Amino acid sequence: MGDQVARGEEFEKKAEKKLSGWGLFGSKYEDAAELFDKAANSFKLAKSWDQAGAVYVKLANCHLKLDSKHEAANAYADAAHCYKKTNIKESISCLEQSVTMFLDIGRLNMSARYYKEIAELYEQEQNLEQAIAYYERAADLFSSEDVTTSANQCKQKIAQFSAQIEQYQKSVEIYEEIARHSLSNNLLKYGVKGHLLNAGICQLCKGDVVAITNALEKYQELDPTFSGTREYKLLSDLAAAVDEEDIGKFTAAVKEYDSMTQLDAWKTTLLLRVKEALKAKEMEDDDLT
Repeated sequence: MGDQVARGEEFEKKAEKKLSGWGLFGSKYEDAAELFDKAANSFKLAKSWDQAGAVYVKLANCHLKLDSKHEAANAYADAAHCYKKTNIKESISCLEQSVTMFLDIGRLNMSARYYKEIAELYEQEQNLEQAIAYYERAADLFSSEDVTTSANQCKQKIAQFSAQIEQYQKSVEIYEEIARHSLSNNLLKYGVKGHLLNAGICQLCKGDVVAITNALEKYQELDPTFSGTREYKLLSDLAAAVDEEDIGKFTAAVKEYDSMTQLDAWKTTLLLRVKEALKAKEMEDDDLT
């Protein structure tokens, strides 16, 4: 591996020398780009990710001198993928550069993919606000390019994280929109009850019983088969428990559903919030009596 680092450094030195010399018609940038590319490959083989990332940035600058934005954007993306292993902040910065160039040359699909990648890095860092912002940009571009599946994946992430930071109405609207669009697609139809369940749980978190009841009516109109599902029964039982301020009934409904279909961590977290709110209300009522 040490050999590869030495080779990489040798190629990098040669490239720098080319850049500082004279060259006809941009040929020095072409020659330097070729050497930087070889240097980056050597550093990658040595798993020296920071050095590889830094050299890819130099390669991107050569491509910009040669007025090749597409090649420069790819080099920035390569830099980002090296930095991803060692320096998330630097990785995001390089992906931003890449996206700016891809947007300039009208490569919207590539821009969407890299926006999604930035969102995933922020998600990894537990920075949900930034993750939401970049998933939104990615979803918009995927939608404009008619890449519906990827757009929906991003929208589901936005809804999921919005609920986590207590922006419940935003989540409700996204899940309802995805459910509506999925109904007309034979491949996506089977997922509708899941989206409506998620929307309903977010409604419960808002704590407005009238809104929950209205939502359940709306979901039945949207999908007449929904009222026959276990998802509908769960939401209906939970809404009744919230209305009656009955924690026992609430817990029993969750347990019954969970025994057949295990609730994921996201649903469990939100349902615990609803239960805590019920408990707080119960204690408040006890204090008043």
